[in-house]
Amino acid sequence: MNWGMQNRLARIIKPEDNRAVMLAVDHGYFLGPTSGLEQPRKTIEPLLSYADSIMLTRGVLRTSVDPKSDKPVVLRVSGGTSILKELSNEDITVSIEDCIRLNVSAMALSIFVGSEFEKETLVSLAKLVDEGEKYGIPVLAVTAVGKDMARDVRYLGLACRIAAELGAHIVKTYYCDDFEQLIESCPIPVIIAGGKKTPEMEALELAHNAVTHGAVGVDMGRNIFQSDSPVGMIKAVRSIVHEHVSVKEACKIYESEKGVKARRAAG
Repeated sequence: MNWGMQNRLARIIKPEDNRAVMLAVDHGYFLGPTSGLEQPRKTIEPLLSYADSIMLTRGVLRTSVDPKSDKPVVLRVSGGTSILKELSNEDITVSIEDCIRLNVSAMALSIFVGSEFEKETLVSLAKLVDEGEKYGIPVLAVTAVGKDMARDVRYLGLACRIAAELGAHIVKTYYCDDFEQLIESCPIPVIIAGGKKTPEMEALELAHNAVTHGAVGVDMGRNIFQSDSPVGMIKAVRSIVHEHVSVKEACKIYESEKGVKARRAAG
């Protein structure tokens, strides 16, 4: 692995503790102006300093993130469909040249194992890895799950292993029962997706369970920016991932920040 590749990976997964907190705000590429991301800059600015890296599209990066920011960028480079069509029918939508111009630390692409367009997304992953290797840019494979797919260790383990076999450097997947089996059979770092909005305590339990059982961290979006205290939630998640606090202690951090927000609003 070349120096540039190692350097970029070390910006995403912190070498001090081998942990990562990624802020996901790439949902608009298929959902449009989803709740909490109607104005991306307004959402991103108060949260960015608490994330280790940010996952987003080039359009939002250019319009909604200060170019003076030194926060590592994980760029969404796959797409081509919306919630109105078959989501698995994705392709690569960003050139390697634009990734270089944007100084990204990693490129993210979804794979749809078991879907109608499985082959196309897996071949896209292999091609993206080839391009990334030329210029020292790592690839994060996202194991997207179709409506008919079970989120169990057999399926997710299959998807993660295939991503690793095709050369991905990091894989983003879902937490599941027997998660340790998935970690043992996946030779690359695993980051857990936050998924749809759930109660804050459940989201914190997810983060805690994931890193306790082998994930290097979380890539959380809706459970942060759709929270009634987004800053409180990202602070709480960060404390779990990097400071090894309990769910109960993390919840106190969230509640404390929520209280500060309420007092400011009242004042």
